[in-house]
Amino acid sequence: MPSPFTPHTWLANSLQRNRISRRQALWLLGASSVGASLASLQGCAQSPVSGKTIVVGMSEAQERQVDAQVAPHQFSQDLGAIQDPAVNQYVSDLGQRMHLTTHRPDMPYSYRVLNANYVNAYTFPGGAMGVTRGIMTELNNEAELAALLGHEMGHVNARHAAQRQGQALVAQVAVIGLNVAAQDSQWGQLVGLGSQIGASALLSSYSRDHEREADALGQEYLVRAGYPAQGMTALHQLLMDEEKAAPSLLSTMFSSHPMNTERRNTAAELASTRYASSAKAPLQRERFMDSTASLRRIKPTITACKNGETSMASKAFAQAQGHFESALKHSPRDYAAHVRMAQCLQAQGKSSQARPFAEQAQAIYPQEAQAHKLTAVLALSLRDPAAALAGLERYDRQLPGDPGTVFLKGVSLEGMGRRQQAAQHYAQYLRLTQQGQAAQFAASRLQSWGLVR
Repeated sequence: MPSPFTPHTWLANSLQRNRISRRQALWLLGASSVGASLASLQGCAQSPVSGKTIVVGMSEAQERQVDAQVAPHQFSQDLGAIQDPAVNQYVSDLGQRMHLTTHRPDMPYSYRVLNANYVNAYTFPGGAMGVTRGIMTELNNEAELAALLGHEMGHVNARHAAQRQGQALVAQVAVIGLNVAAQDSQWGQLVGLGSQIGASALLSSYSRDHEREADALGQEYLVRAGYPAQGMTALHQLLMDEEKAAPSLLSTMFSSHPMNTERRNTAAELASTRYASSAKAPLQRERFMDSTASLRRIKPTITACKNGETSMASKAFAQAQGHFESALKHSPRDYAAHVRMAQCLQAQGKSSQARPFAEQAQAIYPQEAQAHKLTAVLALSLRDPAAALAGLERYDRQLPGDPGTVFLKGVSLEGMGRRQQAAQHYAQYLRLTQQGQAAQFAASRLQSWGLVR
C-alpha cells in the first residue's frame, strides 16, 4: 500500500530525483511588470555606434531596468561576487577606465568577479557585468582582461540585446521563471540550486554579425584605453586553446560567445594594420599578476570545482564528490566549494550530510543568497519546516521576487501547521503561474481545504 502523500514526503522524493543541469538558468523573478512596461517600446532607434537606424525592443531606460531587476538574480545564480574586495576593485577600476572611452559612457556599468567556476563573462543590456573566477585564472595579462571587458562593452554599446531580443528577452525571463515546472515535471527545479551556464541562457542569441561587431568595438576600446590590440587576438587564442584541451569545460563560454578561427584572424589582422601603432603598448602583465595573485592561489580549488560540476552534469556523483573534497581540502573556507558539495550530496539524496556544508556556506558568505535557499530546501527534506521558513525569509530579503520561494514558503508554513498563511502563499503562487506540478499541488491544497472549487 502506498505511503501517505504529504508535502514533506513529496518534497523529499522530488529532491532525491532532482539533478542539477549545467544548461539551466532559473530566472525566478516577477518579470511581468517588466514585460508590461516593455510591451509598447519596440521600434526604431539610432545606433550609438554607427548612427544608423536599428530596430530595438527596449528603450535605454528599460535596458537599465532589466539590469536592476534581473542581474542580481543571475549573479546570485553564479554564487555572487567573490569575497575579495581588492580583486573586485581592480576589475572595476579597469572597467571604469575603459567604459569612459566607449560610445555610451553614461550607462550604469558595474563590474564584479563571480564565484562561478566555468569560463565565461557576460553583461546585461545596461552594462552590469560579471566575469567568472574560472576565466580570471586563465588570463595572462591585463590586456587580455581589457579585451574581455571590451568585448562585453561592445555588446552594450551596439545595443545588441535590445536589437536581437528586446521583448523576447523579457518573455524568455517570464517563460523560464514562471513556467519552469511545466518544462520539467520535477518542481524541485524551482528551488534554483544553481546553474553553470550563467546568463548565456538569455544572452546567447547574438548573431555572428553581433559577435564580430562586439569584437571590433572591444578591440577599439582596449586600444583607446592604452593597451595593444593584440590583447584581443591573444584572448581569442587562449579560449580556442582551452576549448581544444577541455571542450566540456568551455561549452558554456562557447554557447554564449561562439569562437572560431575567423574571429581570431580578424583580430590579428586589425592589430597589424589599423592598430599597428599600439603594438608597443604595455600588456601590464606584472600589474595583472600582482592584482590577481590571491585569486590565482586558489586555482586548484577552482579547477577542482569545475571538474566536479562537469562530473555532476554527467551524473557521476561519486566522482564529483571527490573533486569537491579536493577543493575543500585546498580551500577549507571556499563558499562555492561548500555550496557545490552540498548540492552534490543533495542530488544523491544525502540531505543530512549535505546540510552542514550548506550551513557552513551560509556562515562563510551570509550576504550571498543561494546558500540560504539551499539550507531551506535541505531543511524541508529533513522535515524541519521552521528552519526552512527562516532560510527562505533570509533568501527573500536578499533576492525578492522569486515565485519558487513563495511556493516553498507555503510548503513550510503548512508543515508548521499554519494552514491559513500557507493558503495565502499557495494562492499567491497560483497568481504567478498556473502551470506545472507545483501549481497543481498548490491548487489541490486549496481545494482540499475548501478555499477554492
